[in-house]
Amino acid sequence: MKTEKSQYESILIKYLPPEYIDMVVALLLKYPVTFKVVKPRKTKLGDFRASVKQEKPQITINGNLNPYSFLITTLHEFAHLINFNVNGPFVGAHGKEWKKIYAELILPAIELKKLPLDIESALLNSLVNVKASSCSDTNLNRTLIKYDKPEENQVTLETIDKNGIFVLNGKTFRKGTLRRTRYYCIETKSNKAYLVNGLAHVKELKDER
Repeated sequence: MKTEKSQYESILIKYLPPEYIDMVVALLLKYPVTFKVVKPRKTKLGDFRASVKQEKPQITINGNLNPYSFLITTLHEFAHLINFNVNGPFVGAHGKEWKKIYAELILPAIELKKLPLDIESALLNSLVNVKASSCSDTNLNRTLIKYDKPEENQVTLETIDKNGIFVLNGKTFRKGTLRRTRYYCIETKSNKAYLVNGLAHVKELKDER
């Protein structure tokens, strides 16, 4: 019969860099939590939910993340779990308490020296002023997506010229001007305006300008 440790290892080998499996398994064994790998969600990479009616707290991680994104997102959500356990339900979600715990989880991952150098550098820079999530740190996110398996004929929106036409989530858009990290884009069919992240993966329609 498999031990709890070996069960976790057999699942996580599919999602994590192998050098970091022991780190995540140790967290799973230390902190009572329901840990689930779930279908991709458009609005978040991972999620933490506190315990309700004496049930275990729950962490969910999108199953389509590349191994390094999966690792960082998992540590992010464990920081929420530990913050909740230590500081209670009314502490700020991404306040100084969470940032301190997140840094304490990320630094050992960096110090293991098994991350690609560009991710290590981006993580160190992100710890200077920790963002609410890896998604909101443009430099870290840009580095992480280089390790995604790109879908056929997709590029990031920021690489398309202004007024270029692209498809995202089944809708066709014309690219406009940059507003901080998002581009002002017009859906060609409805003429509605949308703000689209510059790192979004889109399909460019080069012959339709």
